[in-house]
Amino acid sequence: MAAAPVWSVDPRTGKQREQVAVEATAQEVDAAVRAADEAREALTDRTVRAAFLRSAADELEAARDRLVEAADAETALGPVRLTGELARTRYQLRAFAGIVEEGAFLDVVVDHPDDTATPPVPDLRRYKIPLGVVAVYSASNFPFAFSVAGGDTASALAAGCPVVVKAHPDHPALSELVAKVIRRAAALHGVPDGVLGLVHGFDAGIELIRHPMVAAAGFTGSVRGGRALFDEAAARPVPIPFHGELGSLNPVLVTEAAAAERGEAIGAELAGSMTLGVGQFCVKPGLVLAPASAAGDALLKSLTDAVSDTDPGVLLDHRMRDNFLAGVTERAQLPDVATPVTPGAGGEHTVSAGFLTVPAERLTCEGAYDLLLEECFGPVTVVARYTDEAEVRAVLSRLPGNLTATVHLSSEEAAGQGRGAELLRELTPLAGRVLVNGWPTGVAVAPAQHHGGPYPATTSTSTSVGGTAIERWLRPVVYQGAPEALLPPELKDDNPLGLPRRFNGRLER
Repeated sequence: MAAAPVWSVDPRTGKQREQVAVEATAQEVDAAVRAADEAREALTDRTVRAAFLRSAADELEAARDRLVEAADAETALGPVRLTGELARTRYQLRAFAGIVEEGAFLDVVVDHPDDTATPPVPDLRRYKIPLGVVAVYSASNFPFAFSVAGGDTASALAAGCPVVVKAHPDHPALSELVAKVIRRAAALHGVPDGVLGLVHGFDAGIELIRHPMVAAAGFTGSVRGGRALFDEAAARPVPIPFHGELGSLNPVLVTEAAAAERGEAIGAELAGSMTLGVGQFCVKPGLVLAPASAAGDALLKSLTDAVSDTDPGVLLDHRMRDNFLAGVTERAQLPDVATPVTPGAGGEHTVSAGFLTVPAERLTCEGAYDLLLEECFGPVTVVARYTDEAEVRAVLSRLPGNLTATVHLSSEEAAGQGRGAELLRELTPLAGRVLVNGWPTGVAVAPAQHHGGPYPATTSTSTSVGGTAIERWLRPVVYQGAPEALLPPELKDDNPLGLPRRFNGRLER
């Protein structure tokens, strides 16, 4: 594996800015993983873990200006967006610190012996323990929240798992800076630097997923890249969990009644959602089912006006720009596909937003139009005009798994009149988050959040956002008949750590 140089690149010009590092060799990947494994002991104490996570948030805040400047130079996402994303990242770290202190994630269950049960119950004590070293593959479009210090890393550290991050090539300099900040926070609590490893390079990413000491992996990226790593994880002599977010179309259904009631508002809001961040959000609405009626026409006019007023933007790198231009060109060339606002090149380094329309009937059968049911990364969406409910059901039945699915209802439908509840049931199998009269862009970091969905949206049933993301990096273990003196403190009768638990069938808090 050649140690090629790693360059920071300015997406606004496509030019190299500085050499950041070199691609990691197999030996360097091995060293990073072994150093992470040696740091596991330092994460055993939950008090230390929580303090470390809070210090990491504090250190990110202290370095905010420098980090935002570095991120903008490599991503062109802009200081406002990046400052907000960094704040979200700090919030995630602090939220997981609170989860660690509370301790409910350990799922402690204690059952004393019961000879009267059928069959008899022995002394059983169950809780969850960390899996081990976690490999994290950074995302391109969220250089803070889904990268070196993002949700995968934060939740893994909270679970007691050290992390080795494979840096994304779109922001290598930022990745190095963030890693230094997190290690500085670790040092404040006696946690070794190895608790957060960082490697660069495509081959390094393959070596990482194959390493026998890596116990699980988290990934956010493309279907192609994620599926390749997923297959590697499954093909190992000892397969490991691979929690991958791969791609999502995020369908939106607008009922005839909703279009008639507020079609212009829906069109304007759709424009804002599909162009947010230059269309580089994993939950961007990529397919909209709208009625082929006068109300639907009003929606499309509003969408046309709003998208036409959207300034060209810079994508994260020129490879993505090339893929976007090729993708929209191929889609626009299909018969019966119209381009009310043509997406394409906005300049030498930018792209212009646009959208396509197609009769929904074209999407009801397999064939060339299946391309319109695939995610196109960038500021574009497809509006499929339906004539009746049968076409809606036929299109929905052909959709792959998604992160989100949205329905826009009229006020009467939302109040329980009409098919509102039925439509909600039809959308539920398609996605991990179902929205009513909203837009999927924007994923709140909250205890009830679920950011995942049926394949290919994700490769597991877990979430990568919210408190339950910690569950990905834990496994349950039960002790049977173990003497009290030998038990870990989490499982002792007197509950010295004050943990929430289920004790002899009763929930204790």
